[in-house]
Amino acid sequence: MYVPEQFREDRAEILRAFIARHPLGALVAASAEGLVANHIPMLWRAAPDTPGILGGHVAKANPLWRLLTADTPVLVIFSGATHYITPSWYPGKVVDGKVVPTWNYSVVHAHGTIRFFYGLPDALTKVRQLTEEQEAARPAPWAVSDAPADYLESQLKHIIPFEIALTRLEGKFKASQHRPPQERVSVAAALQAEGLPPHDIAELVREPRPR
Repeated sequence: MYVPEQFREDRAEILRAFIARHPLGALVAASAEGLVANHIPMLWRAAPDTPGILGGHVAKANPLWRLLTADTPVLVIFSGATHYITPSWYPGKVVDGKVVPTWNYSVVHAHGTIRFFYGLPDALTKVRQLTEEQEAARPAPWAVSDAPADYLESQLKHIIPFEIALTRLEGKFKASQHRPPQERVSVAAALQAEGLPPHDIAELVREPRPR
C-alpha cells in the first residue's frame, strides 16, 4: 500500500482499536484458481512477540478453506469512514482558487498466514467470542447459550473457523492532516453539516501526528 508519511499510522494500539471498531475485513489471498476475496467479521487477540491473531469463520459451503493450504499468506483490509472532499470547503477557494478535490479515508491492512480448524469446539469458541463482542453493549445481550443445544450443534457443523497469525499491521489514515488548521476546521464543519456522525468525522479529519 502506498502510504505518504503524513498519513502513516503504525501505533499498534491505534490499529487494534480501529479493527475493533470496523471488524468486517476483506480477506484477500492468492489461490490456485487466482485471487479470492471474502468479507468476514474478525476479532483480534494478543499473541506473544507478534502483532497478534485474527479469528473468524467461513461457511462450510465457501470453497476458501479448500483453496488455501495451511500457512498461506493473506491480506485483510479493514475500512473505516470515507468521504469525498470538495474544494468548495477550503477557505483558499475564494482567495486564489488553488485547491483541488480529494477523498479522505482510513484503512488498516493486516498481513499474515491463515490456518483453518475443523472441530465443533473450535467453531463454538469462535462464534461465542464474536457474539460476546458484538452483543456486549446491547441492553439485553443475546448469548450463544440462548439457542437450543441441538440446534446450535447443527449450525456449527456448517462453518469452518480460522485464525490468521499476523506478521504486520499498517494503517493509512488520509484525513487532511497535511492541510492548515483552518482548513481542517472548515472540512469538519462541512461534514457535520452534511449529517455525518461525530465518530465518522473524527476519522475523516485528524490532527497531524506528533513525530
